[in-house]
Amino acid sequence: TLDTISFNAAISACGKAGRWDTTLQFLCLMQLSTTKLDTITFSAAISACEKAREWQKSLQLLCVMDQIKVALDKVTFNAAISACEKCSKWEKALELFCVMVQNRVESNAITFNAEISACGKGCEWQEVVE
Repeated sequence: TLDTISFNAAISACGKAGRWDTTLQFLCLMQLSTTKLDTITFSAAISACEKAREWQKSLQLLCVMDQIKVALDKVTFNAAISACEKCSKWEKALELFCVMVQNRVESNAITFNAEISACGKGCEWQEVVE
């Protein structure tokens, strides 16, 4: 049987190939086979959605992580924030940043660059300054 590491590798490869929809199918297979979904699993799937500009799917995956008690980390948040940024959803990007701060998840240069870019695309530069 496939294990979490094998599934994570497949999800990551599909994401790099632009097959975000296939990454979601792998997530379903993992659940059906009772293979453990972890932070790496979701980070890879959210990154695949980010690359495909599927910001809503990224947010849905964050919700699933919260529901099934999988730890959210800066990689996961950064991918979701970047997905929002790429689709000019600056409000959602800021909301995610606030959730990140509330959950005491460490931010980094990637986080701030995505936030600045999202606000810039929305002509909301004053939000960045605040």
